[in-house]
Amino acid sequence: MNDFADKFRNRTKQFALDNIKLFQSLPKTEEARILGRQLLRSSTSVGSNYRAVCRARSDKEFFAKLSICVEEADECVFWLELLSESGISSNELTKALTKESIEIIAILSKSRKSFKENRNNK
Repeated sequence: MNDFADKFRNRTKQFALDNIKLFQSLPKTEEARILGRQLLRSSTSVGSNYRAVCRARSDKEFFAKLSICVEEADECVFWLELLSESGISSNELTKALTKESIEIIAILSKSRKSFKENRNNK
């Protein structure tokens, strides 16, 4: 595995861990629990699916898993926005995780676009 992939794999794992910390800090209300669990699902999925990207057995599998990562990262933004805009959690960690989600989406989307362009040029 190349250096970028290894660093990004660690970054997506840290992203999941940071979202776990956020979940642990949420108020113990039904709304917070529901939104928090959705965020946990999507944020851990980004990391686990990126690991699958790194182990892809074919170009189609690589592209499909990369696409799942983009979708799950975008879903994280949605849950974080709901947590923030509803007033459940609008702290600095929520803001930082929203920013990190957007950065992860940008990186993954660019990777997906580059892969597609390179594949079309063959």
